[in-house]
Amino acid sequence: MRKVVMIQGVQFRHTNNPTHRGTRHGWGGGRATDRHAAATPEEISSWFAGRLPDNWFVKAPTVTVDKEEIVVIGELPPLEGEFSDDAAQAAAEAGRIARFREDTRHERMEIARHAEHQFGRKVSWGVEIGNTQELYTHQSVPVMTRLKQPERMVLDTLVDAGVAKSRSEALGWAVRLVGQHTTEWLDELREAMTKVDELRARGPAK
Repeated sequence: MRKVVMIQGVQFRHTNNPTHRGTRHGWGGGRATDRHAAATPEEISSWFAGRLPDNWFVKAPTVTVDKEEIVVIGELPPLEGEFSDDAAQAAAEAGRIARFREDTRHERMEIARHAEHQFGRKVSWGVEIGNTQELYTHQSVPVMTRLKQPERMVLDTLVDAGVAKSRSEALGWAVRLVGQHTTEWLDELREAMTKVDELRARGPAK
């Protein structure tokens, strides 16, 4: 028997059939299989820290993971010399980012290919230097949701006010706003979820 539920606007299918080959804990809806889902964000981050060339970044990259995507952001070595103003420094940083992107393209594609096979997720890259950060090959994943009239009216107000061009863009804006104001709470929630997964993994085998 299968049932469909909505969790934060995303459809998931659950089956009571123990032989069902979905994602872990019997839930489906993401790209990751049981083998892929077994890797924790910490393990994926460590994999990239060991896999990336030592001379790319000044320290281990920041790696964030969700069900569809792995985002790897590394810090480039600082520029030498002084600049006449902020605009000149920004231009120099943009140039260094562009050079890094071109020089490492082939090797990054190869690393991403291995990571996608290993973890079942697309890999996106980004770099930062000084006051500049740039993300490229970033994934935009559609998420289906159902909203009641009061919630739709919130989105329509944002569109009518010119904050967003469409309901879809307004929803993305709202999600980003919530993320900015609840970062600490979200981090605590993710940490709690990780501990639950670790305790479950240490439990008796079925």
